[in-house]
Amino acid sequence: MLPRIGEMIDNLTKPRGSMGLLEDVARQLCLIQATLEPRLLKPCHLLFAADHGIEREGVSASPRDVTWQQMINFSRGHGGVSMLCRQHGIGLKLIDVGVDHDLSAFPQILNLKIAPGTANFLHGPAMTHEQMELALAIGREMALRAHGEGSNIISIGEMGIANTSASSLWMSLLGPAPLGDCVGAGSGLPPKAVARKLSILQQALDHFDPSPDDPSRVMAHFGGFEMVAAVGAMLGAAEEGMAIVIDGFIMTACALAARRLCPEAAPYMIFAHEGDEAGHRLLLRILRRGDPLWSPARPLLSLGLRLGEGTGALAAYPLIETAARMTREMTSFQEAGITKYF
Repeated sequence: MLPRIGEMIDNLTKPRGSMGLLEDVARQLCLIQATLEPRLLKPCHLLFAADHGIEREGVSASPRDVTWQQMINFSRGHGGVSMLCRQHGIGLKLIDVGVDHDLSAFPQILNLKIAPGTANFLHGPAMTHEQMELALAIGREMALRAHGEGSNIISIGEMGIANTSASSLWMSLLGPAPLGDCVGAGSGLPPKAVARKLSILQQALDHFDPSPDDPSRVMAHFGGFEMVAAVGAMLGAAEEGMAIVIDGFIMTACALAARRLCPEAAPYMIFAHEGDEAGHRLLLRILRRGDPLWSPARPLLSLGLRLGEGTGALAAYPLIETAARMTREMTSFQEAGITKYF
């Protein structure tokens, strides 16, 4: 089908290549849906939330209470993720997989809590292998549920104070990349605090034996429940042939982990934006480097975003819809009676 896709897009009434990255997204959607006329149906945003033991080391500018406070804020429709979902008509599912707070009074938040946060990985594994498997299964089930409700495209977000620390270690070990290139300000640390954060993460890394090469060990030792659930959702969505819109640094680290577990998931991922984290820019380059499966890993937006929650993916959604509509609603030169001029 690939030659036909390129021929179809090149024969639309426009100069060849004039829609830029949107033409790449259109090709990707055609391949994902095995059709020359892809459609996006019932887009769904999954937001997983959990707390991290490493937060106790002061690696974040925000305290862990912000995790549960923001989840309540989202449930009331007041957060950035809530606003963008409303704006673009995207269904929002809030999932507690490990928040260190009782959120049972808020029925808008699905309670699938594995534990009240992970352990502090400075002193040992963040979670057990069994907890990691449960988080993967929860994420997969949420993707399958969205698919069962008629969705063929999902985006994924996260809420978990200190999850940039976990993401930095995933990136360093699974990239691989020097840890110093992976660590940034997160939610707003000043330079001296970033240096201290790097020192703490380096200590945690020094205590970890990376052999054998097993991505699941890295995920369990340094991950958060919300991150592992996001990996599970990506794998479940790919299994069902759904397009997956990838957000910023944390979700791109999750995409890297999903790729290590199942390389066949890569072609289903559309990268929404390049965020305002040096680690994210490097991670996107790593994903593209020498791997044809990841040639689509070119971000659609570059707006300096670093909010998280999946907001960058939601902001990019209208562009993905444009790419799909282009294949269906633009006529060919022949249909329009226009001379093809290239």
